[in-house]
Amino acid sequence: MSAVVETDVLVVGAGPAGLAAAVYAGSEGLSALVLDCRAFGGQAGASARIENYLGFPTGITGMALMGRAYTQAQKFGVEMAIPDEVVGLLTWDGEARLLRLANGERVRARSIVIASGARYRRLAVANLEAFEGVSVHYWASPLEAKLCAGHEVALVGAGNSAGQAAVYLASKVSKVWLLARGGDIAASMSRYLVDRIAALPNVEVLIRTEVTELEGSEGRLTAISWRCRKSGDIVRRPIRHLFLFIGAEPNTDWLAGSGVALDPKGFVLTGADAAENCRPLETSLPGVFAIGDVRSGSIKRVAAARR
Repeated sequence: MSAVVETDVLVVGAGPAGLAAAVYAGSEGLSALVLDCRAFGGQAGASARIENYLGFPTGITGMALMGRAYTQAQKFGVEMAIPDEVVGLLTWDGEARLLRLANGERVRARSIVIASGARYRRLAVANLEAFEGVSVHYWASPLEAKLCAGHEVALVGAGNSAGQAAVYLASKVSKVWLLARGGDIAASMSRYLVDRIAALPNVEVLIRTEVTELEGSEGRLTAISWRCRKSGDIVRRPIRHLFLFIGAEPNTDWLAGSGVALDPKGFVLTGADAAENCRPLETSLPGVFAIGDVRSGSIKRVAAARR
């Protein structure tokens, strides 16, 4: 068996919540280790522009913001292990403070912080997988904008991430079709984004609308069809790029069998919702905490990720 690595604070996930926890731990003189199976930044890192984060009045790209957080954590001596995937939470001396990694290693910590975030929710439409990675996108970075320059695009979603992407893409493409299942994007999107979108002549918002069919070959879209649920009308447009911002599901598969209490949707319960006498943000297992998008009841905003 390989040697067990030891640390004061072990953070699972290098998104805004995980990096914030690492900065606070490191600044207090604790040894901290951050694990992430992909890259630092999380979903926030894929945001084209964040304009309502305190201290950046002109906005900042998600990757630039997360890059600063990553550098700040390293400044305080935080160790980063990326990519390194956690596959299980085990017990040690009667407490759940031992993590098992995909490479066979084990890490023991005085405290564990679950900040594994959430993964992008996929659209329930036939043959979606065939177009992912080429014509179906889950973020809107300069790379995607370059691919779509001058063309029409469709964007599904009604939250802040969808609004930010729509505003960004509108400056690069000929037209953005913003498709929302609900009746009013203002119910789930910040007012400043709703107003910004309303002022853009090349963004058209379609409410109570859902994608019904994707057409194309060899991974490349040629057309998208959507249906208005109120009228039943189906529209087909020659669109080659589809952006999906329809929420996320918690990354908690690795907690199976650990004893960490989850809500019906799979998010981690904390505090009084988890068990009696739990401290704020503590899970049902003593010494194991949860923050950010993976936590049940959390505010899904980068500014509140550490809560």
